[in-house]
Amino acid sequence: MNTKCKRILMSIVGVTLCGMSAGIYKYAAFGVDPFQCFVFGVDAAVPIAYGTLYVLLNAGLLIFSLLADRRYVGLATVLNMLFLGYVLQFTHDLLARYLPAPMLWQRLILMAIGFTGLCFSLSLYITADLGVSTYDAIALIISRTWGVGQFRFVRILTDFACVAVGCALYLLGGNPPDSIMTIAGPGTILCAACMGPLIDWFNRRVSIPLLHRQAA
Repeated sequence: MNTKCKRILMSIVGVTLCGMSAGIYKYAAFGVDPFQCFVFGVDAAVPIAYGTLYVLLNAGLLIFSLLADRRYVGLATVLNMLFLGYVLQFTHDLLARYLPAPMLWQRLILMAIGFTGLCFSLSLYITADLGVSTYDAIALIISRTWGVGQFRFVRILTDFACVAVGCALYLLGGNPPDSIMTIAGPGTILCAACMGPLIDWFNRRVSIPLLHRQAA
């Protein structure tokens, strides 16, 4: 298989796996990922329907990517925007049907599987270099295009910024502090603190060698 076909396949598999992993992570119910935390926070403070708001935020980030470095906009970007949500919802509904009311230990396993799958899937389509999600592009542009810090550390900063702003807006929107766990829980902190380094590890150990490995 030539490199171009590998890149396309890695993008498709990466986005599909990302949607499945996000669905698993959401069903574990330990908090959403940092970007979703930000979106929920904005949703609590801005009187716009969630679906419309999500599209507008992604459109804004897409414009930023096009202006800053359009090489991060491509096949994976389109797939992410059009299909990831449907894959996420399908996976979540499937788990709800076959694993209703999971116990704590089952939720912990689901969180571990979802988190690892998210990091691996992001590594696949970042390495494929055929575009990334509008949010993933931010850390890549800051670290690789602007040369400000290493990706794994920039990703940690952008993730924590999303969580902080999302939680602040959620509270400013009039929600009680004791409900903050609905958008920011242990799973959110895990993503913010560890996703960048683990994506970087998968890049170096798995995705880049896979892309450049020659067929026997």
